[in-house]
Amino acid sequence: MKKLIFLIALMMFVGCNDQLDLTNPNEPTADTFWETESDAVRASHAMYNGLIMDGTYMRMIPALTDGRSDGFKADTPWPDLWQVAAFNVPATSGPVEWVWREHYVLIYRANQILEYVPEMEIDEALKERIVGQAHFLRGLAYFNLANNFHRVPISDALPDPDEFNEPTASEEDLWQQIIDDFSDAKDRLPVSYENIDGPDQGQVGRATAGAATGMLGKAYLYREQWQNAASEFELLIPGAGESSPMEVYDLVDNFRHNFNIDNENNVESLFEVQFADPDQVGGSEMNYCCEPNSNWMQVSSQSYTYAAEGYGYSDFLPTQWLYDEFNEEQTVSGNKDPRLLDTIVSYEPGENSTTVYGDPWPYGQDEIYPRKYTHEGLPYAELREQSGINYRVLRYADILLMYAEAQNELDDRATAAQYMQQVRDRANLPDRTAEFTGFTRDEMREQIAHERALEFAIEGQRIHDMIRWGWFDESSPRYKVPELQQRDAEFNSWDTGDEYLPIPQRELDVNPNLEPNPAND
Repeated sequence: MKKLIFLIALMMFVGCNDQLDLTNPNEPTADTFWETESDAVRASHAMYNGLIMDGTYMRMIPALTDGRSDGFKADTPWPDLWQVAAFNVPATSGPVEWVWREHYVLIYRANQILEYVPEMEIDEALKERIVGQAHFLRGLAYFNLANNFHRVPISDALPDPDEFNEPTASEEDLWQQIIDDFSDAKDRLPVSYENIDGPDQGQVGRATAGAATGMLGKAYLYREQWQNAASEFELLIPGAGESSPMEVYDLVDNFRHNFNIDNENNVESLFEVQFADPDQVGGSEMNYCCEPNSNWMQVSSQSYTYAAEGYGYSDFLPTQWLYDEFNEEQTVSGNKDPRLLDTIVSYEPGENSTTVYGDPWPYGQDEIYPRKYTHEGLPYAELREQSGINYRVLRYADILLMYAEAQNELDDRATAAQYMQQVRDRANLPDRTAEFTGFTRDEMREQIAHERALEFAIEGQRIHDMIRWGWFDESSPRYKVPELQQRDAEFNSWDTGDEYLPIPQRELDVNPNLEPNPAND
């Protein structure tokens, strides 16, 4: 089964009047729903449904993260998008509010499972898997919220009807919640659903132990707990450390296979959000928000949002700096880095790139557009808003480069160089392992930043890397805002704290315990 079905949403209502039973038999309540294995599995579907809404991975998590990086700039008439890209976003921004709202929808649905499923009389192994998935998806929701809003309230249980106003959590408590959720998920989830017994057998796309391990390591890395991060990554990398790895992940040969429909859920993917072409699953109503219905699609809008001028919205463009970074180093064959044309649409006669969506090049020869996560260059390059391309949340290449980063911070440059070179090898770049081994820690930091910029361009990673590396912190030796301003003029309007999204004003208005963040100033 390639795709999970996400068309179940749970609407929980309080009980009825003592004198008149107003229960709608078509809308289950908490008292009637949580009874069978089917109920538990349907509840898990509702969680995954939270990943394919506009405020999560359907459009706005990619757009509002890529747009704030030094590799992407706004090319849109929509004020909310160019304001985000220019670090001048108001707290009343609709897209920012959607990101907040949809992530808390996901958290609420996970909390429902964590409240009710442990008490259900169903198969214990199935129960463990569903509870593990709830921990994973709640951890992922908080990971996104922490990285985009810095500090947010923690809702780790179903709210008391009289106490909806959770206070803003401390940074330490928020990240501990993320680490705890991924740890709990890791302990409960299978490596694969292929050979399990139960109604979820063979369902590709559900969270696994590998996904939880990778995200746990990533959370440790973001908190600069280098040894803890390295230990988690070693569970995923054959030959690294003394642990016995899961040995189910590897780099795919063709980089573009990570961003098209035909090669989804491949050996490089630890976790990806499952979208479906409407021709496969039907639907007539875009899954932008709110409660799904039988007409809902399960599509991404990212491809059309990023598509080149005349072929979609063209809301963002790659920066010239990013294009130049790809051209810093040739392959061992003397060609351009192959990831360039998998990431950027550019006019390259020597690389056989002189068309767009099958048409002759319609732009100036120096114009560039996004290609990654669009349909450009693929056999199914249809010009429509709906895309079935899965969003890759975590790839094995990220595990390798994060492991290299952790080892560099632990002063093991040789190991860092070895695993960084594995990612370079896929791009057919020269073997510089010996050279990198001789780098200082700071030199290796710069090299890792360069490698990550090329490998993960237009994947929602860059702004979070920049924040955690201290590039926006004037007191940090790694402060780089003046350099970022040279790369992308949108950084000229940045002010301290603007690297985050502001807490939505609507939330501040209704929750007296919610604190603004620096981006609200």
